[in-house]
Amino acid sequence: MTHFTLAVVIAALPLAAAAQSQPEWRYFHGNAASQKYAAVTSFTPENVGGLEKAWEIHTGDVSDGTGDVPATVWSATPIYANGTLYLGTPFYRILALDPATGAEKWSYDTESTLEILTQPGLKNRGVAYWDGGDDGPCGKRVYIGTMGATLHAVDADTGQPCADFGEGGVLDVNQWNTENPRFPFSLLQPPMVSGDQLFLGWSGMDWEYADAPPGNLIAIDARTGEMNWQLHFIPEDIRPRTGTANVWTAMTVDEERGLLFAPVSSPSPNYWGGNRLEPIPLATSVTAIHMDTGEIAWSFQHIYHDLWDYDTPAAPSLVDIERDGETVPALVQPTKQGFLFVLNRETGEPLFPVEERPVPASTAEGEVTAPVQPFLKHPPPTNDPENMPGVSRLADIVGFGQCSRDLERFEYQGIFTPPSEQGIFLFPATPGANNWGGVAIDPVAQRLYVNSSVLVQTLRLIPREEYPGSAQGDHDKEGWYPQLGAPYGIELLDWMNWAGLPCWDGPYGTFSSYDLRTGDLLYRVPFGQSQQWGFFGPRSWGSPTLGGPVVTAGGVVFIGASMDARVRALDAATGGELWSDIVDAPSVANPAVFTHDGVDYVVFVAGGNDIVKPQVADHVAAYRLPR
Repeated sequence: MTHFTLAVVIAALPLAAAAQSQPEWRYFHGNAASQKYAAVTSFTPENVGGLEKAWEIHTGDVSDGTGDVPATVWSATPIYANGTLYLGTPFYRILALDPATGAEKWSYDTESTLEILTQPGLKNRGVAYWDGGDDGPCGKRVYIGTMGATLHAVDADTGQPCADFGEGGVLDVNQWNTENPRFPFSLLQPPMVSGDQLFLGWSGMDWEYADAPPGNLIAIDARTGEMNWQLHFIPEDIRPRTGTANVWTAMTVDEERGLLFAPVSSPSPNYWGGNRLEPIPLATSVTAIHMDTGEIAWSFQHIYHDLWDYDTPAAPSLVDIERDGETVPALVQPTKQGFLFVLNRETGEPLFPVEERPVPASTAEGEVTAPVQPFLKHPPPTNDPENMPGVSRLADIVGFGQCSRDLERFEYQGIFTPPSEQGIFLFPATPGANNWGGVAIDPVAQRLYVNSSVLVQTLRLIPREEYPGSAQGDHDKEGWYPQLGAPYGIELLDWMNWAGLPCWDGPYGTFSSYDLRTGDLLYRVPFGQSQQWGFFGPRSWGSPTLGGPVVTAGGVVFIGASMDARVRALDAATGGELWSDIVDAPSVANPAVFTHDGVDYVVFVAGGNDIVKPQVADHVAAYRLPR
C-alpha cells in the first residue's frame, strides 16, 4: 500500500529574521478553534502582489466522470505538521510532500473501491494529524477516511500502517451503523483530533430516504480505534422512522474548557417532516459536548423542525470578544440561512438578540410546520432573510419572459416558506448562503471574514403516485429525488432560463467583514467572477462560492472559492483584490498558510465541484514572496 521516495531537499532563504515559532496548519481550519487565522506577518497589502509560485504538482487522482471512474470532488485542506505537508486525495490516498518543493516523501493508498456509495462523486476533504508525544513508530499518525466507512492510520514519517489501530491499521467504522443502515458511514471529512481522542462524524445520502441512519458522533482512541463513547442526536423512540441529523462537516475544540462543538445537520427526509413531528432539539443545531464523557453541555437550535435542508454547514469559530470591559468566551456559527449566530461558548446564550418570528404554515399532506423560527438582525445576515433578489432583466429577455412567469408560478413568503405541491422558491438555495468553508477570524482585531453565495432554486413536492418509478425512486428526470417512505418526492432545480442564465439579479457571491465587538458590518463587496459559455460576467456580479478564507496577521486574506478558477489575496481592511492567479479548476478548498524553514507559504488545492462549475482537477499550487 505504501510507496516511499526520497525527497529533494532545497534550502530556502528566509524572508526575514527567523521567527521564534513556526506557525503550523495542523487542523482542517488551521487550529482547533477553527479560526482560519495564520499568525504570519510577512504577507502584507503592500507586498503580496509580488507573490510567486514556489512549486506545483498534479496528483493524478482526478476523473471527470466520463470513463469508468466517477467524477472527483476535491476540497482537501492541506495539513502542515511534523515538517511535512499532508494531503488526502479523492482516490483516498495520502500524499506526504516536502513543503518547500512539493517533492513526494511518501504516499499511502487505502486501495478503496472507487464507487459512489453515498455521494454523487468521489469526495475528500483531507486528512487528520495526531502527535502522541512518542518518537517511535506511529508516535505521530496521519488518518484518512473513505466513502466505504473505513478509517486508516499510518505513521506520519513513513506512511506505514499502524498495526495497533483497528485491524492492521484499518478501522471499520460501519460496525456502529446498526439502525436504518441504508448506506455506509462515509468518512469524507477528516476526524477532529484532541488529546488522545478522535471525534468522527460521517456523511450520508441526501434526499433519498425518509428513514436513514440516525446521526451519531463517535469518540475513539487515537491509538487503537476503540470506541470511548458515542452520542446520538435523535431521540431513541423516533429513530426507526427518521434519521440523519448527523455531523458531516468539521468540528471545533476548546481545549481549555474540554468542550467539543458539533454542527448538527437536519433530519430526514429533508423536505417533508410528517414522520418526525416530535421535537428533535439537537437537529440543525450547534451542540457543545464534554469531550471526556460525551455528555451535552448545551445546544443551540437555529431552525425548528427543519424542512429546507439547512444543515449546520460549518465548524463554529472560537474567539474571545471584548464587551463592556469584560472578555467573553464566544463562538460564531455560520448558517446556510445567512445568519451568523454569536454565542457564549460556555453557556450557548446569544450575545446578540435572537427573535422568534411567526412563519407560514404548510399545506402539504401530514405536515405541521413550526409556528416560529429564530431570526437574527445583528450582525446583519449575509443574505436577506425576507426578500429574494429581483428578476434579472437580461435573463428574462433571453428567456422570453420565463423568469417573470416563474414569479407567478412559485411561492415565496420569506426564508421559511414551506415546501408545497405548487412549488416554492428556495432562497437561500440548498448549498446555502454559507457552507462548509466557514468564516475566518482575526482574534487580535476581533474581526470576522466570510464569503457567501446568493443562489435561488425552485422546489416542488411531487405526490408519490405521480413520482416516476415511485416504488424504488428510479427515474431519469433532472433534479428529481425520491424521499422514499414519504408521501412526496421532490423536484429541486436551479432557477435558470433555457440558456443557463440565472433568473435573479446579482451579485451571486460576496465577501464581507464584521466587527465582532459590535456586530457591525464593516463592508460587503462582490466576490469572484461568474462564467458561462467560456465568458466572464462583470465583476459586479460576483460568483457563487464554495470553500472559505484564511486571514493573516499581516492584514491579507487568502481565498479560492470562486467559479472563475482563480486564487486570490484580498486586503482585509477593504475586501479589495491585491493579487490573483489562475489554477486548473475552482479551488473549493480552504488554503493553508504556514511557515517552513523560516519561509511563509500559502498552498491552494484546486479540485473543483460542480456546485460551482463542472470542472475538475488534481492541482496543488504553493506560493511565497520572492527570495
